[in-house]
Amino acid sequence: MIAKQNMGLQHVKLSSYYVVHLPEADDFDFWRERARVLVQCEVPPDRIAWVEPGGSGDLFAHGDRNMPVTPADARPVRANRRFVSLARNAILHSDPERFALLYRLLWRLQANPRMMEDKADTDVRRVEDLAKNVRRDSHKMHAFVRFRLVESDEEEAGEHYVAWFEPEHHILRANAGFFMRRFSNMRWSILTPRGCLHWDGSSMSEGPPAQRSDAPGGDPMEDLWRSYYAAIFNPARLKVGAMLKEMPKKYWKNMPEAALIPELIAGAQNREAAMVAKGKSVFSGEFEERPDTLEAIDKAIHACRKCPIGALDNHAVMGEGPRDAALMIVGEQPGDHEDQAGRPFVGPAGKLLDQHLDRAGIDRRSAYVTNAVKHFKYVPRIVRGGKRRLHQNPQAKEIDTCRWWIEAERAIVQPKLVLAMGASAARGLLGRTVSISKVRGAPIPLEDGSELWVTAHPSYLLRLDGPAREEQARLFDADLAAVKARLGEVAG
Repeated sequence: MIAKQNMGLQHVKLSSYYVVHLPEADDFDFWRERARVLVQCEVPPDRIAWVEPGGSGDLFAHGDRNMPVTPADARPVRANRRFVSLARNAILHSDPERFALLYRLLWRLQANPRMMEDKADTDVRRVEDLAKNVRRDSHKMHAFVRFRLVESDEEEAGEHYVAWFEPEHHILRANAGFFMRRFSNMRWSILTPRGCLHWDGSSMSEGPPAQRSDAPGGDPMEDLWRSYYAAIFNPARLKVGAMLKEMPKKYWKNMPEAALIPELIAGAQNREAAMVAKGKSVFSGEFEERPDTLEAIDKAIHACRKCPIGALDNHAVMGEGPRDAALMIVGEQPGDHEDQAGRPFVGPAGKLLDQHLDRAGIDRRSAYVTNAVKHFKYVPRIVRGGKRRLHQNPQAKEIDTCRWWIEAERAIVQPKLVLAMGASAARGLLGRTVSISKVRGAPIPLEDGSELWVTAHPSYLLRLDGPAREEQARLFDADLAAVKARLGEVAG
């Protein structure tokens, strides 16, 4: 009798057929909740239809209202971290079979918990492909969304920026946080055929699908962006196939810089030859030997285009101070204030440096102050209130290229001590990267007989607050005090 009852229960389970209507095409939490119940009720994959919004289910199937009830003695559903991670991405794919595929994998995981390790399994490979395609689509969205300024009828509302993007998959809401964090000070909207996002500076809202005609066609900021793109385009590293793979043509119509690409590609060989010739004119021929005066260095760095930083819309900033200074202070690179003023350390970091130098008893006017990199590296950004140039750290190759100039300055000034502030400055002097925490507080002998002392950059202190800033300020003062004491020994 018991056996017959169990058989009858099994027959009921296998004969039931369910249709699950998902409220949103990207609702992973809803899918997971329904899938857990169905697995615990032992409903096999071939007895379930998963329907996205706008789809239709089986006329004779049980709908969501007739979902089975989880038995009191149901076993916990097994799903390892790898499955959950892949499923969160794969469910954003546009493939209508993705929900059934994921449920089939979850069903199989109950019998084989290590199944996700089987790279040859067809279902596992298919989910990996879906997740990979979604990640690629998200990357394209991060890289190719271009905001354009639109006129607002409400003056008090401020500037509003609108972007158009055509995602291949259901990635819009999943990437809302990225744009909210990156453009938190802007009022913006991202319009897509799958839906819209609107950020007013404090809250996010969603809207219905849009059309391309709803987005603006261009704004004055695009001239600056095109100039920047043309400046950083490196013809010597051009690989058209790789470029098209990373930036497919279908995205070009929404990107202002894309209009320049055919011309830049066509003239790549000529530009490469011009770059080589210009590089030779700076570092050979006229300057086969390093300049022997600070005036010659000043003139040369303004003409230098040896690295991409020099090709930006900026100005070289020469060091300043006595030509026979016993102390040379080296920072990373000019900032926006320094680029505009044409002098080193005149911005917020420079003012903080002056305060600490005074506290240590070091007269800045007696030191030669310069930077390891001579041009301001930045990226243009649109922020509330207008356009800004946001600081970017120089790369190791760019720092190494500029060693030509910092070594020329040292050879002329011949300081007894060199104070490098920050890892970039230390690399500019040593030709290798060092850890500030490991080398600070002690001299490093240089090949010309001088000593290098390394400390943090004052801009690092500006980024801190509370106890962390107090501690770093204490260490910075201790480093300057040690330099002051040593300076009295070697200069005397």
